[in-house]
Amino acid sequence: MKIGIIGSGAMGAGIAQVVASAGHSVYVLDKNAKALERARQSIKGSLDKLTAKGKITEAEAAETYGRINFTEEHQDFAACGLVLEAVIEDLEVKQNLFRELEMIVSDTCILASNTSSLSIASIAAACQKPERFIGIHFFNPAPIMKLVEVIPAVQTREGLAEEIKALATSWGKIPVIAKDTPGFIVNRVARPFYGEAIRLLEEGIADAATIDWAMTELGGFKMGPFTLMDFIGHDVNYRVTESVFAAFFYDPRYKPSFTQKRLFEAGYYGRKSGRGFYNYREGIAQPAPKQDEELGRYILHRILAMLINEAVDALALNVASKEDLELAMTKGVNYPQGLLAWADAWGLKSVLQTLDGLYEEYHEDRYRASPLLRKMVRSGKTFFAHAQA
Repeated sequence: MKIGIIGSGAMGAGIAQVVASAGHSVYVLDKNAKALERARQSIKGSLDKLTAKGKITEAEAAETYGRINFTEEHQDFAACGLVLEAVIEDLEVKQNLFRELEMIVSDTCILASNTSSLSIASIAAACQKPERFIGIHFFNPAPIMKLVEVIPAVQTREGLAEEIKALATSWGKIPVIAKDTPGFIVNRVARPFYGEAIRLLEEGIADAATIDWAMTELGGFKMGPFTLMDFIGHDVNYRVTESVFAAFFYDPRYKPSFTQKRLFEAGYYGRKSGRGFYNYREGIAQPAPKQDEELGRYILHRILAMLINEAVDALALNVASKEDLELAMTKGVNYPQGLLAWADAWGLKSVLQTLDGLYEEYHEDRYRASPLLRKMVRSGKTFFAHAQA
């Protein structure tokens, strides 16, 4: 199958490398010739690194690179069986793009979006054949991150999600199927990792370094929330939070913070700008955490309870299966374990008590416990059978 990729930024180039490595002929389109050249150099550099590390041979690198075609013409997609866009997160831009594409591609060509925050149904609505439209959401960097979220819209024909899941598996990815709801799985469930950490900072309970220490040293997360936000970039992370908040009809569980908004407004995007929650300019030492285990446990349990509550609620609302929820958080954002299994290990009653304690203290709806969590506690059941032993 020939595959078309629209957009030659980091994500588009990364996806092109993934599918070319799996044996597909790929066409990467961008109207900006300089952007195409950057993508060309990026892919070649990535393949050269894999060769230097002995992960692929020089011949395999050459074959993969040889399958990728760089173009400025939509007409080159006429023979593609799948076209996926990875352009700016703007609904009108994406809709216009697919209106134009449908005049070029065959009737059997699958159309897909890599959007992380827009409704798949709303993009599909611009198509004359919305039944062939689907979300295929990669994580950055696409050649390294294993998870792919497959998101059928209400218009998507039956069976297409399973076809794409099989295709993504053939690319060496771990696909999960998610309902077309704001944030899908990962960007929905992970919001408290950032939001509750900032709330703790704003309240003066702990500084950023201490919160990061608690989550990494006591919780086993690979990166603390403030280090991770600075790594992602506040131009990206804040916008996703804002988008999810609006898409959920301003549910307070997803409310953005003024602290991060001010960093975004100031252009303090994190590592990419030299300053975020931390200052990355040369010669400036990073602050030392307060290594207080009692405080650290409070921080960990407060953030973890919020994360678990999101995962439980996503399960209750059929956003994804138990298994896919666990895969999404371990393979998409590298959590030390799945949140439902973590809830079993911690004890569902303890999770509920933590949430109810926060609600009693603040009387804010952001701390409301999922009805499914209450039901599970009343029944004495766990999410996975092993926890009953």
